[in-house]
Amino acid sequence: MSLDEEALRYIEKNGAARVPELYDALKVRNPSITEAEVADLVNRLAEQGKATLDDVAPATRSLGEYLKHWERNLWLYASLTVSVATVLVIYALPSEFPFAVIRWILGSVFVLFIPGYVTVEALFPRSHELDSIERFALSVGLSLALVPLVGLLLNYTPWGIRLTPIVTSLTVLTIGLAMIALAREYRFSSEAGRSKSVSA
Repeated sequence: MSLDEEALRYIEKNGAARVPELYDALKVRNPSITEAEVADLVNRLAEQGKATLDDVAPATRSLGEYLKHWERNLWLYASLTVSVATVLVIYALPSEFPFAVIRWILGSVFVLFIPGYVTVEALFPRSHELDSIERFALSVGLSLALVPLVGLLLNYTPWGIRLTPIVTSLTVLTIGLAMIALAREYRFSSEAGRSKSVSA
């Protein structure tokens, strides 16, 4: 599928999209694409009559509408899904061998990646600030820093370092950081200034 077709499919699916949104969506499958290339693509589609351009004021979308763009918020949905699935697996499945493998896999992702990933999203809410390899490396590094810190803090509480306090603390930390990251991304999206909206 060509870049033009991919852009048109995204526009048709979402009704209309701002150029920065279209750039973020296309960057998922085409990491090397630049903002200038997307701007040229949008102008080309408009000249061919396949899309129309309109000026749109910022902050015209609500948070609910923003959350409907699953491509942009895939990180949020994936992080929360892994967190909730890990909690369910830990407390709902038995700890015998066949089920233990699921616990090991989800638990490893939950401890070694997710806390750092949502932290990176909160610190760098714009997709172009870091590439995917940098985000992955920082996510693992920050998780390896945050999880022991949570354990250290739990050591000085009445609950101590046990399964339930650790799972609860990491879940609360992950959800809290994910909400901060979502708020920052939504704010940057709303404050992007006047931009072009593209519709098919």
